Amino acid sequence: MSDAFPPVHDLPDELPVLPLREFVIFPYMVLPLYVAREHSVAAVEDALAGDRLILLVAQRNPETAEPDPDDLHRVGTIAMVMRSLRMPDGRLKVLVQGLGKARIESVIEHDASIWVRIVRLPTEDPGEWCVESEALIRAVRGRVEELLPLKNLPPEILGITSHVDKPGRLADLVASNLRLRIDEAQEILELKDPLVRLRRVDALLRRELEVSSMQAEIQTQAQRELSRGQREVLLREQLRAIQAELGEVDPRCEETDEYRIKVEDASLPADCHEEAIRQLRRLERMHPDGPEAQVVRNYLDWVVELPWNRCSPDRLDLASAREILDADHAHLQSVKDRILEFLGVRKLREDSRGPILCFVGPPGVGKTSLGRSIARSMGREFVRVSLGGVRDEAEIRGHRRTYVGALPGRIIQAMKQAGTSNPVIMLDEIDKLGADFRGDPSAALLEVLDPEQNGSFSDHFLNIPFDLSRVLFITTANVLDPIPAPLRDRMEVIRLAGYTPEEKIEIANRFLIPRQISEHGLIPSQVNWSKQAVERLTSEYTHEAGVRNLERQVAAVCRKIARRAAEGDLTSVAVNRRTLERYLGAAPYEREEHEGESEIGLVNGLAWTEAGGDVLTVEATLTAGSGLVLTGQLGDVMKESGQTALSWARSTLRDLDVDESVLTKNQVHVHVPNGATPKDGPSAGVTIATAIVSLATAIPVRGDVAMTGEVTLRGKVLPVGGVREKALAALRSGITRVIVPKQCMKEVNEIPKALRKKLTFHPVSSMREVIDIALTERPRWRSPARRGSGHGGISTQASLQDADYRSRDANSRGSR
Repeated sequence: MSDAFPPVHDLPDELPVLPLREFVIFPYMVLPLYVAREHSVAAVEDALAGDRLILLVAQRNPETAEPDPDDLHRVGTIAMVMRSLRMPDGRLKVLVQGLGKARIESVIEHDASIWVRIVRLPTEDPGEWCVESEALIRAVRGRVEELLPLKNLPPEILGITSHVDKPGRLADLVASNLRLRIDEAQEILELKDPLVRLRRVDALLRRELEVSSMQAEIQTQAQRELSRGQREVLLREQLRAIQAELGEVDPRCEETDEYRIKVEDASLPADCHEEAIRQLRRLERMHPDGPEAQVVRNYLDWVVELPWNRCSPDRLDLASAREILDADHAHLQSVKDRILEFLGVRKLREDSRGPILCFVGPPGVGKTSLGRSIARSMGREFVRVSLGGVRDEAEIRGHRRTYVGALPGRIIQAMKQAGTSNPVIMLDEIDKLGADFRGDPSAALLEVLDPEQNGSFSDHFLNIPFDLSRVLFITTANVLDPIPAPLRDRMEVIRLAGYTPEEKIEIANRFLIPRQISEHGLIPSQVNWSKQAVERLTSEYTHEAGVRNLERQVAAVCRKIARRAAEGDLTSVAVNRRTLERYLGAAPYEREEHEGESEIGLVNGLAWTEAGGDVLTVEATLTAGSGLVLTGQLGDVMKESGQTALSWARSTLRDLDVDESVLTKNQVHVHVPNGATPKDGPSAGVTIATAIVSLATAIPVRGDVAMTGEVTLRGKVLPVGGVREKALAALRSGITRVIVPKQCMKEVNEIPKALRKKLTFHPVSSMREVIDIALTERPRWRSPARRGSGHGGISTQASLQDADYRSRDANSRGSR
């Protein structure tokens, strides 16, 4: 085709438009196009039906599927459709050649295709030869030659540019081969002045040359590093071949090669890989029998065996997880719901962080076994780490490799034992951690149990960060008080209360008895447990919050039956209420009935222990002397509560019309039986105060009433903890009336409804209410209750309820 543009009278003023999405076509450019859009196919068909001319215009936004005339640039290229071919999928493949530039003046038609009226733009270079034009042409030719090997340009472009001596055409030719962005290519297309257009192309050439040179330098450096590594591998292979030929195989080479393979297979993070290779090079230079070499070998063994990127897939089927949790544990609904909530969030968002759970409860309620069940329901590995008695900070963070026999801490050891990077790790007995001159392990756990920090946990032995963010940590404790506040703040505390008698019976029938029958080699048909035997076993042979001792008693019965079977007696054995005593002896916990045992100075108090709730009988008497004597191995807090109770009682005697000298001229002795057991806490304040008032007034205290609460000097009753366990302990002892602080009534709702109906709760806020309820006779108060003084009066409802009780109890009281 000639360089000259076709004469004006040979070109129509109206042309169909073919929108282009991803590139700009310049004059003199020949390019195949694939046309698929309906408007575009219609435009090509219109051109083929006429003089085969069409206007190629770039879209402003390539993402527009069906562009309107406003979505197109105003300047495009007039092209001739040289060839067309219909594809099997309905598309058109056309070969077009750019002829010249044109600007859209107006839109004529926009129906099946877009037709526009155009004005042709000149492409020939006006003017004569000039120095600037020649300098630009030569500069562009030189830069194209430099860019050719870097940009993978077509080689024939050098031959073409060497014969083009017009600035405008050279600019269009070079721009069409530079793979420019659409906005840059459109800018060059719209420039009218040929010299300005060539200057812009020269600037783009300089930019592309700098970028391509830098890219080539980076690639050359990477290839150089790769070549160095390949050269090292080749030399090692040659050295190995020479040594094998001479029969001089170096065992150190075999060892280092084996470690090198393990390091590459371990998929270590970049910084860890670098440290492992550095230690491996040190090992190559060491004497194989040196002590330092053994330290490096031990370090490399730990590094390559840790699960850096090995994860086990989570089982995210909530129904299946619920079945597993229910099959392994009865009740504990709050814990099961929390685990299912975590699995639900994990199912919706895979990168969610695992919670740090802390199970707090008395021994034997299933905290440790619950962690194993959680791991099984999630399809993860389970590792238990016992922290009881740990006093060395290095047990958590590991020892530095400078020490003889150094090892990683228990956390890294647990990760190696699990074999995956997302196990369930149970930190058992976290409240039993200690501290001494070797450091504080609980402080080291602050990083382990912090989701914001444990993504790069640093062990002293490894000295490289290890990711613990995918681990589900579960801690267990009997009490929260010994756990430091910063560590407690990092954990989500879930309390596991003691089991009720009904729950123990269900657990024994569902889990304990079948398991012990199987473990002792028996079959279910050989042992038949009656309902009465299980009930007596839970109430008279065990006295605990959990079921650990209950399982021991079941095992004791199964052992005796297994011995009979081993001696040849294979008959079925019926374990009932009568034969239970023959197997286990006399019941150690005979049920105490407190009904009617009303005495002066004898009060049933409620206490919370690590084994659950318990009933403590507080005894008080008057002896010669003065002051207060507290016995029963009581702690400082409990002694202060006793002193506070005595001070309140002395200040209250005038309101009871009792001579104050009863307490001021006599010694008050308060004793809490079971003196070998340490006791402490403020919850006995109400109990001690009631016993002292009973002594002063000579009015007996009801034997079917138990109480708990802290007392103040003004006679207010303050809330205490463990109300659920204390109430269940009262029920186990046959006590049905419980006095609790009014602010603790919300905890009463946690007691199962069936058991709650068997108890009568008396919420109180002052000691006057306690005295009115607890004593068999309501004392006569001289002064009315003062508002806000702590001597608040009892409610009308409570008064009616207690009056009805006194009328039924009057005949059963003995005079004291």
